[in-house]
Amino acid sequence: MNMIDAPIKDTENSDGLIGLLRRTPPANLEAEQALLGALLTNNKAYERVSDFLIAAHFADPINGRIFEAIARRIDRGMLADPITMRAEFEHSGLLDEVGGTQYLAKLLTAMVGIVNAGDYGRAIHDAWIRRQLIDIGENVVNNAFGARSDLDGSDQIAAAEETLFKLATDKGQDGGFVSFERALTGALEVAEQAFQRTGDVSGLTSGLRDFDKKTGGLHPSDLLILAGRPAMGKTALATKIAFSAARALQREAEEKNTQPRGAVAIFSLEMSSEQLATRILSEQAEVSGERIRRGDIGQREFDRFVRVSRELATLPLHIDDTPAISLSAMRTRCRRLARTKGLSLVVVDYLQLMRPAIGTKPDSRVLEISMITQGLKAIAKELSVPVIALSQLSRQVESREDKRPMLSDLRESGSIEQDADAVMFVYRDEYYLQQRMPKDSAYDSMDKYQVALEEWQRKMALVHNKAELILEKQRHGPTGTISLYFEGEFTRFGDLDTVHDV
Repeated sequence: MNMIDAPIKDTENSDGLIGLLRRTPPANLEAEQALLGALLTNNKAYERVSDFLIAAHFADPINGRIFEAIARRIDRGMLADPITMRAEFEHSGLLDEVGGTQYLAKLLTAMVGIVNAGDYGRAIHDAWIRRQLIDIGENVVNNAFGARSDLDGSDQIAAAEETLFKLATDKGQDGGFVSFERALTGALEVAEQAFQRTGDVSGLTSGLRDFDKKTGGLHPSDLLILAGRPAMGKTALATKIAFSAARALQREAEEKNTQPRGAVAIFSLEMSSEQLATRILSEQAEVSGERIRRGDIGQREFDRFVRVSRELATLPLHIDDTPAISLSAMRTRCRRLARTKGLSLVVVDYLQLMRPAIGTKPDSRVLEISMITQGLKAIAKELSVPVIALSQLSRQVESREDKRPMLSDLRESGSIEQDADAVMFVYRDEYYLQQRMPKDSAYDSMDKYQVALEEWQRKMALVHNKAELILEKQRHGPTGTISLYFEGEFTRFGDLDTVHDV
């Protein structure tokens, strides 16, 4: 290519870009008028569009305001036709710009049958989506050229994904005040769903019978803190809950012959995805994880291990093992998963290993943890999913005679207790009692040692394979201690059957 050809080609490309920018944004004014005419003729047409169409979706703002006025009357159980609407339109002057009430006659001549109302509504909604995509695309291009110098490339991707997620999920309805009537409708819908379900679980099951009875399961928008000292089994318990929720979602989908309505996301900042998968396999195949790592298993156990792994491969369970992940990256990945697969539960192991949002520089570790917990609560509310965040406890627990945790033991607590809808502690007395095994060297006679040993064995028998889940705070229900079964060989938690204890 010679020097003369280059500027000509650039000019052509520039003209092409200008041509694109000069295109008329997508709109379907005929569909808008036809739908409004159908609504004014037969209010039942509103039922075919009310679940996805709002006034903001109309390209002509006057058409949008007419739709809003019609919808307002229908929602109140009142008739919305040219006669009843005429006085409102004349008083507001809404139709002055389009020829007054004669515009209503034009809408009636453009009307479609009620059967076609849904198709016309979707055409209006589709044109709105395309207009939003054009706006998003323009912002992406402008930001890439440097309009937002405060955002680097990764931040621009996150910002674009956020706007796309909002477009895909909220139908363009901006946040703001919600009428009490609308809030009551939402509350009644939740109550109806809980009433129609069998058992005591209104939310997503945790796989733990007694926990579900006390809490009603895992509820959307809730932030639950699961805390404990090292070796108490925090990760094992959280994994149990995540696995049980994923299996419940899979079984529900199989019964309805559909895809799972959502997935479970585990952010494992401490363990790799392979380690976490091995732990789940060990529990389900009942093959010791320690023996798996050493290769100390027979052919029959290995075959069982492989068979169970195939059964679990289709679970809607996703693991992200990025170390020290930032709150911004976590939010972006949750939004992406919600958009592509659906999202029903988020588990974070654990929050002290997270970093706050990109660009923030908190003055202290306490403030940093507070920002992280506030961010996790924001994710729970935005995506309407329960978020379980694991947390470490301070060492002051070890200095007490009774080592059961308390709220004050939360490490760098800050606003952890304040932001959480529930705070629970996992505690195993067996772990601490094991460390107090009598030693013969500490006694001046074997008889005294034998007495102490027998007393220790008696206490060990009482707490063997038992754990406590201490529900210290629950914003929407009672607190208390839930007894659990814990099998150390497979790091497995389950329901404790106290009725058949011997």
